Amino acid sequence: MRTSRWQDWPAARLLAAKQQASTRISVVIPARNEQRTVGRVVAVLRQALVTELPLVDEIVVMDSDSTDATGSVAARAGATVHRAKDVAPELGTFPGKGEALWKSLLVTAGDLLVFVDADLTRWGPHFVTGLLGPLLADPGVHLVKGFYERVRTEDDGSTSTEGGRVTELVARPLLSLWWPELASVVQPLAGEWAARRGLMESLSIPVGYGVELSTLLDTAARYGLDALAQVDLGSRAHKHQADHDLAVMAAELLVVAEARRDRPAPPPETATLRQFTRCGGAPRPRFRPIPTRERPPLVTVRSAAAGPDRPAT
Repeated sequence: MRTSRWQDWPAARLLAAKQQASTRISVVIPARNEQRTVGRVVAVLRQALVTELPLVDEIVVMDSDSTDATGSVAARAGATVHRAKDVAPELGTFPGKGEALWKSLLVTAGDLLVFVDADLTRWGPHFVTGLLGPLLADPGVHLVKGFYERVRTEDDGSTSTEGGRVTELVARPLLSLWWPELASVVQPLAGEWAARRGLMESLSIPVGYGVELSTLLDTAARYGLDALAQVDLGSRAHKHQADHDLAVMAAELLVVAEARRDRPAPPPETATLRQFTRCGGAPRPRFRPIPTRERPPLVTVRSAAAGPDRPAT
């Protein structure tokens, strides 16, 4: 899978490519109760990529049933804000991130869409430029996934690049077992990703947290691996959710995967889990066998050992 770093895509070069192709770019920020962080996310992107360098045409915050001041904070920072439930109400409304992204297709104008989470605390405008790079450079690329060190603060004050519990415990095993050709995707559930509008408008979109996995699986199924790219965005920090909330996310992923699974699991001899660690600032794959053998019922073993003329004990 084609992989690059955000440093490979300088903003000035992207602006030239955007202008030459007359491409419009929208940044979409789905948000629910993120008044503490959404304002800075919007303000930083607006200053760097709208005011200082006119790369982004619009920054749209999709307010997904917030009960705090998320919408007003985002609007004051310079975003166009839409409440997801108020967009095309005749189509109905559902709670969830995927619903907000689907509704964003009805209120944005960009040919290229960059999705950025609203709860970021360690990040930079290079998240957007890095994700745009492969799309502006190659018309054959339809979907770009970001990946990064996920930094979290431990109870003792230390930091760790582990994290992404649903990724490690659900998404990565699913890909390794059922879609091994996609196991090289470092962060399959990354909230920072970019896609062409034509792709997004052609896909079925789960209304919840399954949207990242479904988009990855469906793009690969329709266009092949050459339509995918991933970009190393450095490091990322954000708030973490409770285990009970993550369990719902995990269940959504299982639903998405089961709906798209059209072949049996690989035989035990080929069941391998691909994980990733950081080494020298770059991701390094780690391959581990998945124990999949099952012993037969012991009574059948005893019966076979006894032979046809001897009763099993």
